[in-house]
Amino acid sequence: MAGQSITVYSGQHQQTVQALVKDFETKSGVTVNVRSGDEAELANQVLTEGKASPADVFFAENPPALTTLEEKGLLTKVNASTLSAVPASDSAAAGDWVGVSARSAAFAYNTGSVPAAQLPTSVKDLAGAAWKGKLGIAPSETDFTPIVTRMIKSVGADAAKTWLQGLKANGKVYGSNEDLIAAINKGEIAGGVVDHYYWYRMRDEVGAGSVHSALSFFAAGDPGSLVDVSGVGILSSSKHQAAAQAFLAYLVSQPAQQIIATSQSYEYPLLADVTAAKLNKPLSAAGPVVPATDLGDGKQALDLLQSVGLLS
Repeated sequence: MAGQSITVYSGQHQQTVQALVKDFETKSGVTVNVRSGDEAELANQVLTEGKASPADVFFAENPPALTTLEEKGLLTKVNASTLSAVPASDSAAAGDWVGVSARSAAFAYNTGSVPAAQLPTSVKDLAGAAWKGKLGIAPSETDFTPIVTRMIKSVGADAAKTWLQGLKANGKVYGSNEDLIAAINKGEIAGGVVDHYYWYRMRDEVGAGSVHSALSFFAAGDPGSLVDVSGVGILSSSKHQAAAQAFLAYLVSQPAQQIIATSQSYEYPLLADVTAAKLNKPLSAAGPVVPATDLGDGKQALDLLQSVGLLS
C-alpha cells in the first residue's frame, strides 16, 4: 500500500483536511491528492464522471451529497471495523459511508439587538412578523438544506414553502455563512441560523474583545434542532480500494479524531473518548445526530428553495 496514491474529492474544511492528510501520509506512506470544492458540485462531478471518475474517496460536509452517490450505486461498503469505531447512527445504514465529525445548527444573534427573553425557541418563529427586517439567511449554503428537509418532514411541503416565503420576506440574503455571521456580529442584522462552528471561527478572526454575538439553540425536537455528520465514502470505481479503506480507517482513529477536536474547524469528533474541549457545549448536550435517512438527498428541499426564489 505504501507508495500508492489516492484522490479525495472533499467538501470539508480545507485546513483540517490538510492536517488529516499530512498525518495519514506520514503514517501510511500513501500520497493523498485533495480536490476541494462545494460538496454539491463535487457530487455532480462524480455523477458526470461515473466509473471514469479519478476520485477514490468522497468526503462530504453533510449527508445528502453522500446519499445521492449511495442511491446511484457509486459507493462501496466501508470495512466493518471502521464502521464500528463510531456510533452506528452516525453512518449510512447500509454501511456505504462512515461518519467522521458532527456539527449543530444554531441561532446566532447580536447581543446588543436581541434580549435573551426574545430569542426564538423554534426555527419556525423566524418567519413571523417579529423578525421582519432583522433576519439574515444563507440559502445557498449546503448546511441550510437539511433544515429545510427537516421542516418538510415536520409540517409538510406546503407549510414548509409558506415558512420559506416568510424567511424571504423577513430576511436579507447572504452568499455564505461567513458573510452572515460577520453581519450578525457587526449588528447589520439581528440574527440568523448557522452551523455552530462559524461563530467560533469568526471569534478567532475578530478577537474575543470584538465579539458582539452569541449562539442560542432551538428546543429539542424542533426542525432547527439539528445535529448532522460529515461523512466519507469510497467510490466503487476506485482502483485503490485498500489504500482508500486505510484512509477511512484512519479518519475514525484516535489520532485523526484528536486533530478534528483541536482544529480550527470547531467540529465535534465522533470517537467516544475524544472531546472537543474548545466548544462550550458538548456533543451529548447538542442532541442526537439526525439519521442520514431523515435528510435524504436534499432534492425536495432544493426544489422548494428554488420555487420561492431563494435559489436560482
